[in-house]
Amino acid sequence: MRETFASDLSVTSLDEVMDWPSVWDPTNPGYARMWAIIRAKLESRGVIEFQGSGLTDPHDISAFTAAGLSADHEVWSAGEAWDRLMRGIFTELRPFSHDMVIPGLIERGLKDWSSVAFTTDDRSATETIELGASDHNIRHAIHDRLDAETAIQCATINPARHMRIEHLVGALSPGRYADIVLLEDVPSVAIAHVWADGQLVATARTYTGPLPRIDWPDWAAKTMNISRTLTPADFAIPAAPGRMTMEAAVQRPFHWQDDYMTRTLPVADGLVQRDPAQLITKWAVIDRYRGDGAVAKMFWAGCGPTDPDTAFACSVAHDSHNVWSVGSSDAAMAMAVNRLQGIGGGWVLVHRGTITAEVHLEIGGLMTARLAEALDAEMQALHTAAARVDWIFECSDLTLWKPGFPEFLKFATLTCSPWRWVLVAPSPLCPEGFVNVATGEQRPVVW
Repeated sequence: MRETFASDLSVTSLDEVMDWPSVWDPTNPGYARMWAIIRAKLESRGVIEFQGSGLTDPHDISAFTAAGLSADHEVWSAGEAWDRLMRGIFTELRPFSHDMVIPGLIERGLKDWSSVAFTTDDRSATETIELGASDHNIRHAIHDRLDAETAIQCATINPARHMRIEHLVGALSPGRYADIVLLEDVPSVAIAHVWADGQLVATARTYTGPLPRIDWPDWAAKTMNISRTLTPADFAIPAAPGRMTMEAAVQRPFHWQDDYMTRTLPVADGLVQRDPAQLITKWAVIDRYRGDGAVAKMFWAGCGPTDPDTAFACSVAHDSHNVWSVGSSDAAMAMAVNRLQGIGGGWVLVHRGTITAEVHLEIGGLMTARLAEALDAEMQALHTAAARVDWIFECSDLTLWKPGFPEFLKFATLTCSPWRWVLVAPSPLCPEGFVNVATGEQRPVVW
């Protein structure tokens, strides 16, 4: 790893350092590994990118900076952005926070925006086709009162300087590499033409250049190593003998409180049951790397389907990208996950016992080698099928959590701050998979 960081000029930074407890706490089991990774990049004079969601204490932010972590893209408010900028942290903004952060920084009197950039983090092909990529970020920032020149700098020269590659990219200058975008209107960032490698490749929103082909190796295309057919029993949660009810640990999407919820759930045929009256369904995480198909399962509130024999499964699960599934029956969950491994990863919807939609992400279970338009067509079909499902909804801590199809659950398995209790794939160190990722404490899911 150290040799790669030092020799490959395309490796400009170490991104997504998310495990803050492993960074600051020498007694943390991950401390040595984390610092070996960070040290390898620091020794090659690279940039360390962090994800500091939930870090609001001034001492924590100062420790963040002192550890050599120079940037954060997990900023949700103007106050968080200001605190980071005042401590020398390069701050990368996502469009969903522009309307809160940009006017707030303007009102605070920020004059020098050279430590601010925009990010397209986690933007899907569908959203990119509909909204755009960096052009959308610039357009959005201008709409939120940032002047056009500064907004364009935040998408060009600012990130190039931060990544220490401004001698190569980031500006139209002799000897530098550049894609050239000609705008027909600056405030709306309306694109007239795009040139890449000296060739005209787009007119307006139509791409006219050559289509690249990547011959992905098998190891990138065959990552669904569950290696067995799952059954409803894999998702069952046994009750203690003779019990009519059981106490259960219950989570909900983006539950950032210090402790989990508890609910009393019914028992039938020796198994703990879901409780639609309490908006409680079942959630599972399945290991897709080791080959044993180990399943962790528990009860969740406020998400998932209410229709019978309905489930949803996905292989996009930040940050470990194991498979997750949520469903109204164990049989439907097994069906969804089995089909998911059959297509090599992506998304599968089972509605009333029948597979009604699937999206193929055959590269790493996260991407496709097909055109964006082909992926968008599958996602549109998935959304259409999902609109026929009755979905549970309960407000959560995250303002982006909305009623309807729970696509945002792909972020619910994150293990970084501010998450506390998380269900992860089971392992010898965490057999039931229910763990407090801030402290390492484990608990049973029913008792």
